[in-house]
Amino acid sequence: MTRSERAYGAPRGARPKGGRRRTGALAVLVACAALASGCGIRSTSVPVDAGAAPSRMPCRTAASGASAPPPGSVSVRIHLLCASQLATVERTVALDESRSGRLLVAQALLDELEREPSADERRAGFSSDVPVGLRVSAARKGDPEGALRLSEQPEDLPSEALAQVVCTFTESDGIGSGGSVLLGGPGRYAPRGYLCTAETKARPAEVPTLGATGLS
Repeated sequence: MTRSERAYGAPRGARPKGGRRRTGALAVLVACAALASGCGIRSTSVPVDAGAAPSRMPCRTAASGASAPPPGSVSVRIHLLCASQLATVERTVALDESRSGRLLVAQALLDELEREPSADERRAGFSSDVPVGLRVSAARKGDPEGALRLSEQPEDLPSEALAQVVCTFTESDGIGSGGSVLLGGPGRYAPRGYLCTAETKARPAEVPTLGATGLS
């Protein structure tokens, strides 16, 4: 700085460097605010909770209620496929429990497994792999007590279908025994004992024999 500048001060056109920095920062803030406003973004310091994403509750159907089934019918539970697993569904079938026998109950359960799921069940993700027309008959002479015969060889059914049948029969009063069910086919092969396990329900497609045991 020269002697004249010290005496009379800085020239009128000179500005402090700090002022230029503050002015530049202010311009950046204004520009950012304009961009945010133009994009429809509203700044806020309060977290916004938009709620959970909508869900249709897969593998669940509306509760059937606590009312008793109408006369001449019973409530049954069957196993359907949902999300690559087995899940139970409650249905009401026309069957007089006081007159029905073990074979009638088994066939009624098969009929429900073969029936197309209702609209509510389909929306929840349920399906069935049990082939239409599958029948069940009583044990033959020489079969173990409590055995049932299917119109198709159990091992020839799709894995998921066999899992559905086994778990539905096993968990039905009067059909399964000790967590297993004895099933045979139309041929001369002896019936085998099939188990419905947690692994069967979780991965029905990966357990083709369902933990079958050589019961005879």
